[in-house]
Amino acid sequence: MSSRRDFVKQGGLLGLAGLVGSNLASAKQNTSANNFNTSKWADGSRLVVSVSMQFEAGGQPDNAESPFPQNMQKGYIDLPGATWFQYGYKEGIPRMLDNWDKLGIKVTSHMVGSAVLKNPALAKEIVDRGHEAAAHGMNWATQYTMPYEQEKQFIKDGADAIKKVTGFTPAGYNANWLRRGENTLKILQELGFVYHIDDLSRDEPFIIPVNQKDFVVVPYTIRNNDIVLIEGKNFSADQFLTQVKMEFDQLYAEAEFKRRQMSISFHDRIGGTPQMVKASNELIKYIQQHKGVSFKRKDEIAKMALEDKTTIRES
Repeated sequence: MSSRRDFVKQGGLLGLAGLVGSNLASAKQNTSANNFNTSKWADGSRLVVSVSMQFEAGGQPDNAESPFPQNMQKGYIDLPGATWFQYGYKEGIPRMLDNWDKLGIKVTSHMVGSAVLKNPALAKEIVDRGHEAAAHGMNWATQYTMPYEQEKQFIKDGADAIKKVTGFTPAGYNANWLRRGENTLKILQELGFVYHIDDLSRDEPFIIPVNQKDFVVVPYTIRNNDIVLIEGKNFSADQFLTQVKMEFDQLYAEAEFKRRQMSISFHDRIGGTPQMVKASNELIKYIQQHKGVSFKRKDEIAKMALEDKTTIRES
């Protein structure tokens, strides 16, 4: 089975090739969306941007992959590696939350259940500040190998942890490294989820049938993703900024003629570092200079997709 680091490297190659991816009412629209006649979004947006903030630190297994060499002898704990993850909840998420407030945007936070239970006050603060809490499993276990009932309990436990701590019922789901199994979507539909993000096939939301009901796909990204570009490819903050700006410019141009969504992803211990918060601040200010751009949580996007008769449907 490939390691997280191997996946990052493989995902980085895909990113390079891409250059030569009662709660709804409380979310506020913080960036104006001018009414373009050519808009393919029901609210008049020309382009919708959705930011993910991964809350994973504290839920990782012992000796999870970190920037340190993976050469720890069996039976010993990688103590320095553990501090790299601790940075995510001690510094990273608090710094990003302040940044989102300054920029006036709301994001979707994909939360690992065990991380939420370890840092309940921080998880609740994310929701209290107007951001969406989406489920991200109970821990970092490989769920696609689980039997049906085991996977169902795994997903439910993670969602229940979020609900217990924050009061927010997750509508969306993200599997560890997007690696869902054949039963995952059926289980999500049974548990009342509305959408998932473990799909890279489009630059706009679409609807699929699951258990004879509509289920929304809000596509994720590994192109505009700090764990791929910064940790995996060792991009500098400037290189990250340049690549994601290029992505935005192209999607903004395409959005004159068709519905376009741009996803950007930041992880607690990576995107929450000082240089990356500076880069994300500059990036989002750049995006906000363009008319007709709106920033939306993924639950808002899913709701819009379900209500719009022109949303793409796949069988």
